[in-house]
Amino acid sequence: MRVLITSPVFPPDLGGPAVYVPSLGRFLVERGHDVSVVAFCAEAHPQGYPFRVTAITRGPLPLRYLKAFWKVFLAARRVDVVYVNEHLALLHVLAGKLARKPVMIRIMVDGAWEISHRKGWIDGDDIDTFESKSYGWKVGLVRSLQARWWRWCDRIIACSDYLRRIPIERYGIPASKLQLIFNAYHGPAARESSETKALARERLGLRADKRYLLTICRLMVWKRVDGIIRALRELPDDVELLVAGDGDMLEPWRAHAAELGLSARVQFLGNVPYAKIPSYIRAADVFVLNSQYEGLSHTLLEVSAIGVPIVCTGVCGNPEVVEHEVNGLLVPSKDDAALCAAIRRVLDQPELAQRFVAQGWARMERFSRERTFASVEAALGELASQRR
Repeated sequence: MRVLITSPVFPPDLGGPAVYVPSLGRFLVERGHDVSVVAFCAEAHPQGYPFRVTAITRGPLPLRYLKAFWKVFLAARRVDVVYVNEHLALLHVLAGKLARKPVMIRIMVDGAWEISHRKGWIDGDDIDTFESKSYGWKVGLVRSLQARWWRWCDRIIACSDYLRRIPIERYGIPASKLQLIFNAYHGPAARESSETKALARERLGLRADKRYLLTICRLMVWKRVDGIIRALRELPDDVELLVAGDGDMLEPWRAHAAELGLSARVQFLGNVPYAKIPSYIRAADVFVLNSQYEGLSHTLLEVSAIGVPIVCTGVCGNPEVVEHEVNGLLVPSKDDAALCAAIRRVLDQPELAQRFVAQGWARMERFSRERTFASVEAALGELASQRR
């Protein structure tokens, strides 16, 4: 089977698709399939992959999408099936359909919400509020376009049950077109690594006498790293925050930490190379994800597998990974006091933290690479065989 995969990000950039797409590509190649990738990427010529990568480098967004449309169209003509991993997928799906190939899309967000939120068209409403309201013509247009490209697709893969319901209940997409396939953990089992917390800290230049909170995310406004910074203000002075990632809110949140007098306790690490991410996770005492939105977080899976206790918001797909009081703590969105109390509880109760770690390991089977990627392979194969 010849498969074309598209991605909105690709290493060295961070983000869920930048982890998912290379890992899936390797899996399919190992299974004997021919794989090619068209991706938005900071590097012009990504190297070290067992499949072809066509990079769309940085530039004006409309031009990037036009380039992507043309590259996807050309590549789609040589494959059996196109697998789209995009938030803004209209041109990618259109290119696949114009090439007369079956198209499967993986949805990680209601793209209409993300666009509208970033543009300031919905007064900062979270995704649950967005799904229950009507807005002006701009939002209506984006919703209409998204519904169109979803209808053009032959199959839609949702990475969480929360996301699976949105196209059906909000956009009227037939339930028969939707399939739930969880995201996968892509790294080695924690027990396979000899890197301890102490060794990880030594390698990263972190202090042994500090307690570290870690968050890893694109620095977008709905990730609410500012809430973690405010919670940090109420925690003991030996607690510090590590922020891995880049994005629009880097400088505003750096300034926010400075305003609160916390610059010395907050380290913005930038776009950390993925090879170092497991070490930062091992070095942490608590992983914190304070976002208003998550489809199904790859990072939560990785943290669970490596073995670090989790505090995160109980929104969207997060409860499908973290069960409250079982393998972590869930807190309400936009509640800095609840976030601070949950972090303090994990820091102050080592037995609770260890119980969360053990339960996190126990729940990882349903997110295994072999299980989830085999389901993706089967779905792609079915579409490819129908086309033939």
